[in-house]
Amino acid sequence: MKLKNIITIGLFLVGIFMVSSCRTNTIVSEEYAFMTFETECLGIELDGSQTLRAWGKGKDKADAIEQAKKNALRDVIFKGITSGSGECNKRALILEVNAQEKYEYYFNVFFRDGGEYTKYVTNEDENLTSRVKAKSSTQQNYGVVVRVKRAELRQRLIDDNIIKP
Repeated sequence: MKLKNIITIGLFLVGIFMVSSCRTNTIVSEEYAFMTFETECLGIELDGSQTLRAWGKGKDKADAIEQAKKNALRDVIFKGITSGSGECNKRALILEVNAQEKYEYYFNVFFRDGGEYTKYVTNEDENLTSRVKAKSSTQQNYGVVVRVKRAELRQRLIDDNIIKP
């Protein structure tokens, strides 16, 4: 009789743990909606692409996800990826100082909504959107897993005479 009760309690606890692990987004304190998080490397693919977790802010989830994609590309192009797994190429594609300002005319067009940047970043792993989001009354901050086609992006910048081969 006691063994049956222990087994029942054990199964009950396992059930609670399983249900609690299946929750949706965890909303953290409102102050985190205004924080800036660093893009981090999750791994690389054999085709030269990098899998990154990038963060974006926006008025709603879709806007925040698009901003996260732009942030991931901007970090790969200008800053390099220093956080997360050491597999990613930490070096930025453009090493020139103040390149973002120097080539502003080019990158304003490249990063406009629906612009050319969409060819070099994919959200193939949509189910890997971060379960943590920060939300305030005016903006949301989401972490998104994206894949940046680094080799293709580098070739595009070479073809457009932004960087040298």
